[in-house]
Amino acid sequence: MKQMLFIIFLFLLLGFCVTGCGQSNLMQTVEDPSRTAEQDTEPAGGTKERSTESGGTEEQSTQTGGTTEQEQESETQYMEQTEYIGTVPEEYFQSSARRGRVVQVNYDCVDYTAGETPITKTALVYLPYGYDETDSRTRYDILYLMHGWTMTANDFFGEGSGIVNMLDNMIEAGDIPPLIVVSVTFDAENQSQSFSRSVEELSVFHNDLREHLMPYIESHYHTYAEDVTPEAFQASRSHRAFGGFSLGAVTTWYQFIYNLDYIQYFLPMSGDCWIMGTYGGRYYPEETADYLEQIVRDSGLAENGFRIYQGIGTDDPIWDQTDSQIQEMFTRSTFHH
Repeated sequence: MKQMLFIIFLFLLLGFCVTGCGQSNLMQTVEDPSRTAEQDTEPAGGTKERSTESGGTEEQSTQTGGTTEQEQESETQYMEQTEYIGTVPEEYFQSSARRGRVVQVNYDCVDYTAGETPITKTALVYLPYGYDETDSRTRYDILYLMHGWTMTANDFFGEGSGIVNMLDNMIEAGDIPPLIVVSVTFDAENQSQSFSRSVEELSVFHNDLREHLMPYIESHYHTYAEDVTPEAFQASRSHRAFGGFSLGAVTTWYQFIYNLDYIQYFLPMSGDCWIMGTYGGRYYPEETADYLEQIVRDSGLAENGFRIYQGIGTDDPIWDQTDSQIQEMFTRSTFHH
């Protein structure tokens, strides 16, 4: 499993669970250079994502319980609002004394790429230590987490990933409050697919999330949604996040566009927005930022009505693909104020 993901995941979970962090609606985070990142590999003709080593350090922040910061002068002049992430403590990958559990669920859905043919899909749900099905008064924040290309819903919580142990240890140490994390898939069969098929499926996943997955999950587990009506999801959006890695990050941007009224926190890791077409954030950064800015205007949300935490490695092969969009977004007061 990709160690880069662990580093970004740690920081973004902390950011999600600490409200009012900073004045900007958009923050870009960059990995510590001491770890390697295995990226998705796209087919010939596209930008390739491969195993790389993260680049130099400009600014470093480590948060484990308390907060300490060590800043260095930036060597990359065009980069702003960038925070470099420290290494995840090794002990966080070990089993915690207070272990949560992962359950697999199957829910009824439709295949939005095949005429809305009825299907059954799979998701995995992390429940923190102490979660009690009979305790309806205790409510939990919820994070929906999407995998990258060739991965499935099983990978984030599978053997060797380390994410479950990290969640357990972070909760036990008090870094984050107990929360529910749902590992989801855009694939109808929860299997690895071709790149083109994956792109087709992820582009319509927002329908699945809104109409099927969220109603199922949040009617079975104790989130802040009082029920599964649109009004209840809108009222509880400040307790809900969506994040993803690589093609999962692309999926995350689609949730910002289509499900902003249900979700307040967005965690795209190593991926840009493709609403203007594949690699649109790289080739059409201004148009992409225009589109996203209009989404915010149309939503009627207040200035602090959303948060985006963008993660990317300095030597990630898709750095330019992602950074071009983010730098353009930083020029807009909608995202940077």
